[in-house]
Amino acid sequence: MSLDTLHDLFVHELRDLHSAEQQLLDALPLLAQASASETLKSLFQQHLAETRGQLQRLGQLFNALGATPEGKTCLGMQGLIAEAREFLQEEADPQVLDAGLIVIAQKIEHYEIAGYGSARTFAQRLGYTDAARLIEQTLKEEGATDDRLTRAAESRVNARAAHAAQASV
Repeated sequence: MSLDTLHDLFVHELRDLHSAEQQLLDALPLLAQASASETLKSLFQQHLAETRGQLQRLGQLFNALGATPEGKTCLGMQGLIAEAREFLQEEADPQVLDAGLIVIAQKIEHYEIAGYGSARTFAQRLGYTDAARLIEQTLKEEGATDDRLTRAAESRVNARAAHAAQASV
């Protein structure tokens, strides 16, 4: 695909986001399974359900644009997931592992927020009001997930990880 117009770049970014979300369908269950915290497991399962909805929205966007999601692999998400898989191989206290899983999940969230934010800006600039509205809905979900992860880390997970580290000293 040639990137000659902002519309071309918009479709390119949507394909990248679609690929990223597809990859997350496989990765989020692994993160949930690895977590010792029921709260964290629940957050990952909730994000998985949201990811399915986000893929449906992306499908709506592609239909409206007369485009397909094929043709792009999101290398950024591939790298983040590879990092997550590598982290899961570490020998770690379960509480410390949970703190690390939040770090991984927030890196993923921030990556998604950056991509969706750019796509929304392109849609707005192109006058694609419905597309911008759909992307904004996804952005709000991603931001809310990031906020929930922060609250879990601050209220429970990091405290447990700190306690685990003190117990081993």
